[in-house]
Amino acid sequence: MEHYKYFCNKDCEFFPCHKNVNEEDFNCLFCYCPLYRTDCGGNYTLIDGIKDCSNCIIPHNKRNYDYIIGKLSEEFKNSEKILTNL
Repeated sequence: MEHYKYFCNKDCEFFPCHKNVNEEDFNCLFCYCPLYRTDCGGNYTLIDGIKDCSNCIIPHNKRNYDYIIGKLSEEFKNSEKILTNL
């Protein structure tokens, strides 16, 4: 595994912040999910229009780095198209 794709802080006072992720696979690199403002494909609910990601483990699984980077690339490309058409 490429080490830049993974970081785990077991000393964090909130670790683990989500359930259902094996401690060996828990990735803290995306502690704040960069997909929060996107249609991420994760297991979230909307509560009064606010995204609740408590049940989502996408950013916290070490195998999902490429998925997150891919979704961010899509978002940037879509933003470029919108800005170009202004």
